[in-house]
Amino acid sequence: MASPLEQEGSEADIVADLAVSAATTRGFHLSTAEFDDWLAERCVANDFEVSRVPLDELDHWTFAGDSGNLTHRSGRFFTVEGLRVRAADGAVPEWHQPIINQPEIGILGIVAKRFGGVLHFLMQAKMEPGNVNLVQLSPTVQATKSNYRRAHGGSEVAYLHHFIGPRRGKAIVDVLQSEHGSWFYRKRNRNMVVEVAEHVEVGRDFCWLTLGQINGLLARDYVINMDSRTVLSCLPASSVPAWSRDATLPGAHRSTNALLRWLTERQVDSELDAQRVRLTNLPEWIRTDWEITRGDGRFFSVVGVSVRAGTREVSSWHQPLIEQHGHGIVAFVVKEFRGVLHVLVRATMEAGFLGAIELGPTVQCVPANYAPGDAPFLLDYVMAAGPERIRYAAFHSEEGGRFRNAASQYMIIEADETLPKLMPADYTWVAAGQLAELLRHSHYVNVQARSLVAFLKTLP
Repeated sequence: MASPLEQEGSEADIVADLAVSAATTRGFHLSTAEFDDWLAERCVANDFEVSRVPLDELDHWTFAGDSGNLTHRSGRFFTVEGLRVRAADGAVPEWHQPIINQPEIGILGIVAKRFGGVLHFLMQAKMEPGNVNLVQLSPTVQATKSNYRRAHGGSEVAYLHHFIGPRRGKAIVDVLQSEHGSWFYRKRNRNMVVEVAEHVEVGRDFCWLTLGQINGLLARDYVINMDSRTVLSCLPASSVPAWSRDATLPGAHRSTNALLRWLTERQVDSELDAQRVRLTNLPEWIRTDWEITRGDGRFFSVVGVSVRAGTREVSSWHQPLIEQHGHGIVAFVVKEFRGVLHVLVRATMEAGFLGAIELGPTVQCVPANYAPGDAPFLLDYVMAAGPERIRYAAFHSEEGGRFRNAASQYMIIEADETLPKLMPADYTWVAAGQLAELLRHSHYVNVQARSLVAFLKTLP
């Protein structure tokens, strides 16, 4: 008998089913108004508290004598280490920074089930200590291997059996994807969506939503967390003409084979060398009782927090977090060529990537890190866009389990006649459907661009 993962329907069937779910804005269980009440109730039903603590007072964490790295005494979870980066062709040829090393591959998984013939997705109201508003909608399962193997000594991860083991569901999505390459060292997660037929007991912090309802919530500030966004981006793309994967438009975009050759050339030409080093004594970084930070106050700090959250597998814990300094701007510039939607992407180099370069947004930066007149390419163009050219704009948190108050304004901007005709060598136009197609595979599209792909799919 075939395993559940082998009993998959055709891609056309899956795309059609997703289209029906995306068109359904009142779910079998909750209307949007009822969801708002449910989420508000879940936010106040639990006692959440996050407070700063000195680094030396983090329970179960210590600065290792041999490496100076900030490590958990169990040897599990993650470490905060030092990184020396040399990038001969980069704007900065060499720098040092702290970085999170979490070699485990976690699971980001959403359970799907049909109600009234329509696919619904089981979402979780999950508290994460770094979220701007603490509680956001996460995947059904969002857990590192240390979590689901219960290295913390806490309770089991609910619904895990739908993703691993003999009871796992039918795979709609199953792909490894990177995380933030500026703050994680070669971190990957298994992004999954599985369909189940059996009855699923719904916990108090979980709810069923259609894709149409989720798409509506993606337009709101700080509702759908990063882990949900990356999983949603990997769903098969719509087959409508504007998302064509196969159009051949001379001069407008590259074929997929040509695009991959272009990306390979960027990777080969990039001279990036990232070496893990001692966390202590990083040039330009200082350690105080409360943080590890740069002397000039730019970029980010490493801080410690005490967390209390009764809805998690462990009700209280301490941990370090990376705290971003300033809000980010993450944007796609888009344009239609002969009816096919295209996205302007950049071959983005980040020190923590497994392969040095992935396709990233047109603009991805924290403006406060740049002096006047030194802004990244097209930042001013994006920020000057009038409302008639803004197809999407909302604020979203980054990974709330490891980053504190890391938030960005995500934008999709329609190109106009003032966009430069000639682009730098690390930029290219890609058909939106091609970009979505690449998400079947690992290490092509970075996590910020994946969020933007999820937003693109919500646009009319």
